[in-house]
Amino acid sequence: MCGIYGYFDRTGASVGAATLAAMDASLVHRGPDDSGVFTAAGAAIANRRLSIIDIAGGHQPFVSADGRVALVQNGEIFNHVELRAELQAQGVRFDSDHSDTEVLLRLYEREGLGFLSRLNGMFAIAIHDHRDPAAPVLHLVRDRVGVKPLFVHDDGRRVLFGSEIKALLPAFDAAPRIDLAALQHYLAYNFVPPPFTLFDGVRHLSPGCVLSVDRGGARVRRWWSLAEQTPAPQAFSAWQEAFVSLLDEAVRLRMRADVPFGAFLSGGVDSSSVVALMARHTREPVRSFCIGFDDPRFDESPFAREAARRFGTSHREHIVAPDLLEHWSDALWHCDQPHGDASFLPTLEVARLAARDVKVVLTGDGGDELFAGYDKYASFLADPAAAAMDDAAFAQHYVEHTGLFSGAARAALFQPWLRKRLAGVDSVADVATPWLREAAHFDRVNQMLYLDMMLLLPGNNLVKPDRMGMAVSLEARTPFLDWRMMEFAFRAPGDTKLRNGDKKHWFKRAMEPLIGTELAHRRKQMFTVPIGEWFRGQRRQWLHDLLFAPDALGSRLFDTSVVRSLFDAHVCGTANHTRELRALAALELWARRFQPELPA
Repeated sequence: MCGIYGYFDRTGASVGAATLAAMDASLVHRGPDDSGVFTAAGAAIANRRLSIIDIAGGHQPFVSADGRVALVQNGEIFNHVELRAELQAQGVRFDSDHSDTEVLLRLYEREGLGFLSRLNGMFAIAIHDHRDPAAPVLHLVRDRVGVKPLFVHDDGRRVLFGSEIKALLPAFDAAPRIDLAALQHYLAYNFVPPPFTLFDGVRHLSPGCVLSVDRGGARVRRWWSLAEQTPAPQAFSAWQEAFVSLLDEAVRLRMRADVPFGAFLSGGVDSSSVVALMARHTREPVRSFCIGFDDPRFDESPFAREAARRFGTSHREHIVAPDLLEHWSDALWHCDQPHGDASFLPTLEVARLAARDVKVVLTGDGGDELFAGYDKYASFLADPAAAAMDDAAFAQHYVEHTGLFSGAARAALFQPWLRKRLAGVDSVADVATPWLREAAHFDRVNQMLYLDMMLLLPGNNLVKPDRMGMAVSLEARTPFLDWRMMEFAFRAPGDTKLRNGDKKHWFKRAMEPLIGTELAHRRKQMFTVPIGEWFRGQRRQWLHDLLFAPDALGSRLFDTSVVRSLFDAHVCGTANHTRELRALAALELWARRFQPELPA
C-alpha cells in the first residue's frame, strides 16, 4: 500500500524539484515508511511507501537493468508468490527477496501490458517506458473494480497523475476550479461518480482501464469488464461449494503480509464470514476491531463481540464520542471530494483503533454490491412498475430512488445562472445509462448491482476504506472483490441474491454452517451516526453558521430560500432532510479546505 504520483510532459519540459517535493509531501500519510522517484526527460514517476511486503527490499521505483523501464504501484499483488515462482522457473532473476512490485516489472518486461490479466490484487500502477528514446510512453493502470484510486489531469501538454487529487494540485498553474457538471452529479448521487471529479480538468481513471500517454496524445482502453459474464442457472449446493471455496481462497491470499494484520468486525454477515475464514488460516487468534456507540440504534459492538467469541479472535473495541463532526473536515480533506455518506466518520474511528496494533486489515466491503445486501434493492423492486419499465425509465427511476436530489429538486435548488449552465447536463444519461447499456443482458437485480459496482463502489464505498485507512497509514484489503468472486457473482441469476425481498438469499444460507444462524440472518444495520438528530440538537447552530455564512460556497450556487426551507423543516421536525443537509454541509466543509474557484 502506497501513494504514487508523477507527470509526463509531451514537450520534454521538466517539473521543478520543489513541485515534486510538494507532490510527495501531500501523500506522506499514504506512505510514511519510504519514498522514491525516477526521472527521465520530461517525466517522473514516484512512490510514497507503506511497507507491507518485503520490508527491506521493496523500495520503489523498480527500474530495469538497462534503465529504460521504471515502475511504481499503489496496492498489493496477492498472487505475487505464484507469479514469481513461474518467472523464476523460466530463468528470470530477481533483485529483491519477495517484492510484489518487482514481479510487475519483470512481467511487463516479458509480456508488455498483457500481463495485467494475470494479476490478482488491488493496484494502481505507473510504468514509464523509454526503450524507444524517440517515443517514450507512460502507462497508467487501475485495478479491475477500482479498489485503489488514480487521478489524472491532462492539459494537452502535460499529464499529471496521483493516488489523490491533492498530489496534483502543487503542479497546477492556477487555483483549482469547480467542475459544475460534477457538482450536479454529486447532488444527484450523494457522491461524485467516476470518472468525474469536482476539480475541473481532473478525472478518475475508470476501473479496469489503462491510460497510455505519449507525445502524440493519450488513449484509454479497458482491459477487464465485469459485463462479460453471462448468468446461468445452477443448483444451490454447487453454488454454495464454489462460493465458500472462492471466498476462502481470496481470504487466504489477502493474509500475506510481513507486518501484523487483522480485520474490521461488525458482526454482520460479510465481516463475520471473512473473519471466520481468516481463523482457518492462522494459528494465532485473528486480531479484530470494532467501534460502538452509546445509542443502541447504531451500536453493533454486541454483535461483533458475539462473532469474536465464536471465532476466538483477539478483539478490541472502543465506544466513541457521541458527536464525531469535529473530524468531518479532516475526513473530507483525505477524500479530496465531498461525500454525503456519514459512515466515513465511524470508518475513520475504527481505522484509528486498528492502526494502534496492525498495518493491514481485511474488510467485508463489496459483499452488499455483489449479492444484494442493501434494503434499497428490495424496496426498489417492491414497486410492481419497476419490472415493466424500459431501460431508460429503469435507469432514471433507480437513480432517483437511490440518489439524493431529484432532477426537479436540483433545478429548484440552483440559482438561475447555474441552472442555465447545467441545462444540457443529464446525471442519468451521462453517468448511469452507458453502464446500464453494457448490462442489458442481465436481469433487473444484476443490472442494479452492476450500476453500483461501476459507480457506487469506486465513487464512494471503496473510497471509505482506502482514504480513511490511509489517513492513519492502514491498508484495507477486500476479499469479496477478488476478481474470481466478482465474475462468479455475476454468473449467478438475480434471484439467487434477492428473492421475495430476502437479501443475500443464497449467500446467507451458504455461510450459515460456518458462522451460525444468528449471524448469517441478522438484519443489516447501517454503519452510520445520527447526524440528522445532531442537526436538530447540539449541532443546529453549527449547521446554520456553516450553510448561511456570508462567504459560503452555497450562497453563490444555490437559492438560499430553498436551503433555508430544507433547514427549517428539518430542525423543526416537520420533515427529515438529513441526507440533503448532510451533502450540502459536506460541500461547504470541502470548499473551506480546498478553496476552489468557480469557473468563469
